[in-house]
Amino acid sequence: MDLPIVVGVDGSEPSLRAVDWAADEAAVRGLPLRLVYASLWERYEGTSLSEDLAKPDEQVRAEDIVDNAARRARRRQPELDVRVKVLAEEPEYALVRESRDASMLVTGTRGRSGLAEALLGSVSLIVAGHAQCPMIVVRGDHDNRARTGTHGRVVVGVGAKPAGSAAVRFAFEEARRRGTAVDVVRAWRWPAHESTDHPLMSGEPARLHEQQAVEALETALQDVPADVVAHRHVVEGPTRAVLVDASRDADLLIVGARRRPGHYGLQLGRVAHGVLHHSTCPVAVVPEHA
Repeated sequence: MDLPIVVGVDGSEPSLRAVDWAADEAAVRGLPLRLVYASLWERYEGTSLSEDLAKPDEQVRAEDIVDNAARRARRRQPELDVRVKVLAEEPEYALVRESRDASMLVTGTRGRSGLAEALLGSVSLIVAGHAQCPMIVVRGDHDNRARTGTHGRVVVGVGAKPAGSAAVRFAFEEARRRGTAVDVVRAWRWPAHESTDHPLMSGEPARLHEQQAVEALETALQDVPADVVAHRHVVEGPTRAVLVDASRDADLLIVGARRRPGHYGLQLGRVAHGVLHHSTCPVAVVPEHA
């Protein structure tokens, strides 16, 4: 059975853009789309019921939200198999659990309760740190439409453990599916304790660290499929800044996130955290299981 693409919805504009993006992806992949709304309305409303339907007011509103989102998805992709689910629980826990039986999890940048100045809502940030499948946060244009793939370019960042990277494999699959090239990026920097002021020290350390970055990139590309065009980029600078800059002309930016068994804190590195806040295109966070 094909696992669905799951979208967290709450009626906000960012979540509706996520529905649009996910509907297009589900249609291309031939997968069902599952729209999930989760809220602990029972905790706050108690037995207060809607007069017409004998349901809590928030539940009635939640059902309206997922039904409207489903109609939107079907208008965009009429042949799509769309299902809805309303859960009376914390959205963070609900979406992480849903990720266990999903091919992909999609959210917007902020929900209805998000502050306007917040770059990324707490729900998306927490779920990105724990999801068991690739998670996409739909960033980009701030109108009612998902940003369509117009650049013909997928970008993936190569991390500290490039061999067998799930993020790189995911990037190859996305590039093949979209018929685009993939830009494989490895950033490098001088260690802070090395000086470049002395003329005898300015060249060799740079070549050494750059060469290490080149070797990491080649390791990541050992299994690049023959039908995928991969462009190599070794860039000096902070990894977060390098990837955010690369996102400006990309359709999708992909980063890995280590999952450590038995660790219950936020399993999201500084690089993934940074690009989720500042990327100008959708970001895919791919679990890298130890």
